[in-house]
Amino acid sequence: MNTPWIEDEVQAAARTDFRIERETHKLEKRLCRQMGQAIVDFNMIEEGDKVMVCLSGGKDSYAMLDILLKMQARAPIHFDIVAVNLDQKQPGFPEHILPEYLTQLGIPFHIENQDTYSIVTEKIAPGKTMCSLCSRLRRGILYRVADELGATKIALGHHRDDMLQTFFLNMFFGGKLKGMPPKLVSDDGRHIVIRPLAYAAEKDLIRWAEHRQFPIIPCTLCGSQDNLQRQQMSAMLKEWEKKYPGRIENMFSALQNIVPSHLMDAKQYDFKGLKVTGVASDDGDKAFDEDAFTVPTLPGLQVVPI
Repeated sequence: MNTPWIEDEVQAAARTDFRIERETHKLEKRLCRQMGQAIVDFNMIEEGDKVMVCLSGGKDSYAMLDILLKMQARAPIHFDIVAVNLDQKQPGFPEHILPEYLTQLGIPFHIENQDTYSIVTEKIAPGKTMCSLCSRLRRGILYRVADELGATKIALGHHRDDMLQTFFLNMFFGGKLKGMPPKLVSDDGRHIVIRPLAYAAEKDLIRWAEHRQFPIIPCTLCGSQDNLQRQQMSAMLKEWEKKYPGRIENMFSALQNIVPSHLMDAKQYDFKGLKVTGVASDDGDKAFDEDAFTVPTLPGLQVVPI
């Protein structure tokens, strides 16, 4: 009995599976390439480092650990990884999930138990943003744990979109052109903090988490609050990405192409000491770099950049 429709269905399913496998392979290569590039560009990891990977139970930190383990296997240098989770004693926190997951991976890990949940909920009035206090408490604990474990680098799972959100948060609400750096010295001046996912897009991390089926643990502190300023920034960026393809990439590129002479911070550029040089400049007084039109060549016409 001929059943051509069944054969068609089987072939269609096979094509779909192949397409999904191909796209997933491309995604993995992209994430590995982006992490590798960030590590090289900012000298994040060096020979003999012990990298403390801060694992919250969210998609970003899972992906960071996952890709970093792949990089460790391929890297031309030797470095160690230890995963660390801060159990903040949030009600209903499934404390068995991360130890079981990390045990299956077969990597060293440490679970730090500290009841910061009670402190945050006691100190912060209902409806107020918990992020600032929660973050400060976490940082202090993680710095101490890094000392105890002998870690030379502390890796956080912030990605490209987090960095852009932080930039706009500071500009809109803090009055500063300030972002989230890919590498910095910690508040106590004793640790190097790195963000290996600095070049990775959140949409790619979402897809990777779905593919890898990470056991995601929702946050019941700041992650559970509605109408946070950061959520507003996230919604704004997603809307821009939808309406204006390429804008997010351009904005992120701008964070890496700063021209202090064309801003207004006298601490970063000596405006008062400016003097004529008699030498043409690539920047000059051109405020916008894109040439929107072609200027005709006419005898005696001098073109002045706008």
